[in-house]
Amino acid sequence: MRYVTEALLAIGLVSSSALTTVAEGMREAVLREAILANGFLPANATHIGQPEDLVEIGKLLFESRLLSFDRGTACASCHVDRFGSADGIVNAIGTEGEGLGFERVMKGGDIVPRNTLPFWGRGGVGFDTFFWDGKVDASSGVVLSQFGDRAPSIDPLVVAVHLPPAEIGEMVIDRWETQSLQAEDVETATALYEMLTARIRDDPIMGPNLAAARQVELEDIQFLDVTEAIASFIRFNYRVGQTRLHDFVYNSGELSNEERDGGLLFYGSGGCTTCHSGPYFSDLKYYVVPFVQAGFGRNGFGVDYGRFNVTLREADRYAIRTPPLLNVTRTAPYGHSGSIFDLGDAIRGHVDPLRYVDPESMTENDRNELYQRLRLWAASPLNGIVMSDDDVSGLKAFLGTLTYDSAMQVKIVD
Repeated sequence: MRYVTEALLAIGLVSSSALTTVAEGMREAVLREAILANGFLPANATHIGQPEDLVEIGKLLFESRLLSFDRGTACASCHVDRFGSADGIVNAIGTEGEGLGFERVMKGGDIVPRNTLPFWGRGGVGFDTFFWDGKVDASSGVVLSQFGDRAPSIDPLVVAVHLPPAEIGEMVIDRWETQSLQAEDVETATALYEMLTARIRDDPIMGPNLAAARQVELEDIQFLDVTEAIASFIRFNYRVGQTRLHDFVYNSGELSNEERDGGLLFYGSGGCTTCHSGPYFSDLKYYVVPFVQAGFGRNGFGVDYGRFNVTLREADRYAIRTPPLLNVTRTAPYGHSGSIFDLGDAIRGHVDPLRYVDPESMTENDRNELYQRLRLWAASPLNGIVMSDDDVSGLKAFLGTLTYDSAMQVKIVD
């Protein structure tokens, strides 16, 4: 082919600019084909319709502090529009937190030992696994969760919404008066849910509106009605939106050269689709990526065993669910412990985890934990990939095409 091209150029039948245009068109065609082959879908193909009145009351509940034991924390305290529906800090600050972003760190509050997850695409068609460690997982067709065989719903998103209001330090303040709520069993959670539900029934706006949306009498409202409404709001407000990548694939939209080349790397030699595939750019499975651990970790002493905490299987030690990449440019910091603030650094850390390690600043225990994670990572498909700075810039540019806004603005609750 090269010799034919050179011959055509030599006799003046084809200009170099025309050949460049043809080559660029071929690259775009290859990229579109690769995107579709890896499960990309029109945005509305992932949507699940929601009743408007249930979405509206779900929004009020999402913004309400009444769902925390001490009436001090709302869902919207840690899921903020400004930070891409996350909170913009390393580890979440739950009860007793004040302010937004780093204000919550400076003013104190209870630390939740993982990075706050954003909501983009949650609960859409096929999105059935929740939290960093998949502690709510319906990928098998059955909802597996901390509730065991007493799950309050067959909808995994609704089950997931049940958990934060019962989590110590997240929405249940860790004090002597909550000791009776720290048993972590279904009976204790049920008693807490009834207390919270009574507050909603008594609220002059949320009580009647929730009863009307659920078509029940006010006195018959249950916590399941509350969580159904919040789940409905999340499904509607954070559903997959029309992005520039959708326009490129389905409407012949344009990408810059850097975005296009970054996309070709993403779907090609970069190996990104090993984990980041489908309409949410996640296979919702679990892998070990040895980012530096920030904070004391889910297991304490700077340790987070990830999926192992749910399954107790040795093969799951340190494994974390693949994070979706929708709106990823807005949701820093990155990683299950929020230890990486720059998206480019997060990309590099996948393929070159030692780049950001300072052994001299680590304890012997920290280094041992890192060695264990490196050992498991070395057997993964991400091992052996080298990326230049231009490659990383291209991938960042491509990921920027996955940006869109939520349907509704969430009221700031600090």
